[in-house]
Amino acid sequence: MEQNRPVRKAVIPVAGNGTRFLPATKAMPKEMLTIVDRPVVQYAVDEAMQAGIEHIIFVTSRNKTAIEDYFDSAPELIATLTRSGKTTQVTQLEKMLPVAGTVSYTRQQVPLGLGHAVWCARELVGNEPFALLLPDMVSYGRQGCMAGLMELYEEVGGNVIAVEECAPEETSSYGIVAMGTSVQHGFEVTGMVEKPDPSVAPSNYYINGRYILQPEIFELLAGQERGAGNEIQLTDSMQRLATTQSFYAHPYQGRTFDCGSKRGFIEANVAFSMLRADMRDQLSVSLPEILSSHETRVQAA
Repeated sequence: MEQNRPVRKAVIPVAGNGTRFLPATKAMPKEMLTIVDRPVVQYAVDEAMQAGIEHIIFVTSRNKTAIEDYFDSAPELIATLTRSGKTTQVTQLEKMLPVAGTVSYTRQQVPLGLGHAVWCARELVGNEPFALLLPDMVSYGRQGCMAGLMELYEEVGGNVIAVEECAPEETSSYGIVAMGTSVQHGFEVTGMVEKPDPSVAPSNYYINGRYILQPEIFELLAGQERGAGNEIQLTDSMQRLATTQSFYAHPYQGRTFDCGSKRGFIEANVAFSMLRADMRDQLSVSLPEILSSHETRVQAA
């Protein structure tokens, strides 16, 4: 089997309920919460496109139509902005609009976990390798995380996952990989362990939500028994696939924020705001003032 065929499609699962962000997510998808002025899901799409992905496949669920509307044209809004002379906003909206036919949607009718969400995309992916991006994990660095995965994939083929280093004492919070032979853009993965105790963790490299997987994963997911949380776990099928195919890891030289948590979401907003030339100087002054004022109030309380 050829394992270095081009990666043209990316799967982005957006079917989750976003319960950690209630009540905000009662009426809107968690993926539409904004980091500065763009929804979380936009960062994943941009990262995929910048890496050369040609087709985005969203795995959605009920009450997620706002995501479809966001990646669609808005002629009434464009007309209103044009009449108002707001050409900068018009250009921005037109630039982010996907080319017709390059975005598809399929539904996960029952919330059975990430593995099941990926399996729901099998007919749209077909018999070819694909990228998988978890939109809650938002990263920034000199190079996009998926672009780095593509470089490693072109080097070694097979299956590729992105990893980052965590503090050794935090391994029990992540899926951790075991390190094998080094290659130019990463290293071979000889094992994957879910949330190991620091005393037995094979490394401190954790999987950060970016993957390139071969289509054989779908057959394994179809027969995968439910695992942690009574859900179909992607990692369980990846471990089975690793018995017949190679897995390599790309250490991402950037920072990833878990925007599925309130802390990560707030940190991402601060970090991406500081990258903006139109906000950086003002925030450099206001953030220390806010922190100082907050510490004063805490002490007074």
